[in-house]
Amino acid sequence: MKVYEALKWASSFLAEAERDHNAGELLLRHHLNMSRSEMLASLRMDLPDGVWEPFKTDVHRHADGVPVQHMIGSEEFYGRSFTVNKEVLIPRPETEELVEGILLKAKSLFKGYETIAAADIGTGSGAIAISLALENPAFRVRAVDIAPESLEVASMNAESLGAEVEFLHGDLLAPVMESGTKMDVVVSNPPYIPDAEVLELSPVVRDHEPHRALAGGADGLDFYRRLAADIPRVISTRALIAFEVGAGQGEDVKALLLEQLPNAQAEVRYDINGKDRMVFAVVEGAPHD
Repeated sequence: MKVYEALKWASSFLAEAERDHNAGELLLRHHLNMSRSEMLASLRMDLPDGVWEPFKTDVHRHADGVPVQHMIGSEEFYGRSFTVNKEVLIPRPETEELVEGILLKAKSLFKGYETIAAADIGTGSGAIAISLALENPAFRVRAVDIAPESLEVASMNAESLGAEVEFLHGDLLAPVMESGTKMDVVVSNPPYIPDAEVLELSPVVRDHEPHRALAGGADGLDFYRRLAADIPRVISTRALIAFEVGAGQGEDVKALLLEQLPNAQAEVRYDINGKDRMVFAVVEGAPHD
């Protein structure tokens, strides 16, 4: 069998199973140990011995709901490969837009700063924290998670990617408040799916990603309420707050922030697909002025 024939079969099979047909390409690249350009240059090559059966097995596993990222053990995020497993949320492309927004805003807001103290709350795989630390050397990032298993994955990613991030175990902002350190940037991509909707998610997500990273209470806003209530206690006089939100939650989350930070400049930002997926707030002056 040729490489292109294996890809064609996988694409057709996964489309019929109502899965992402592009997953076949990721799986075949993994089994061939090739980059995308290498594989595309080898489409008419015969599949090497020992590749077809494990590839076919993995395509069937994905059709049954197992995430591709769990089979290959990683996901690309902001140009880097992050180890992922069942203990962390698989990083999404829209979260890259959150990181990009933070980096752009930090350039002007913290111009002249030698160091920018940042906290990533609910870090999971560490994708946000590690990307910020590597993209802007001025960032001094602390990353918090309630699950030791998630922190283990995030620490592994930081080490393999050469990022200096301090990992803290605890519930949301509690470890930051206990340290007494003031933050210039607070970022979070917390659980935001209403509890009742978690059961309606695709099996790829529902059955394989940690529920603690998905369920956000009856209306999906529980974690934003808790974060907004505590943020005034941890931010510097000039600060940037950045949240990823579920589509349709932007204005509600913005209102929660403005309730606690009435002098902040808050905005809802839309992602590349036209969905309200980010809320940014800039505070200049004491949080309770």
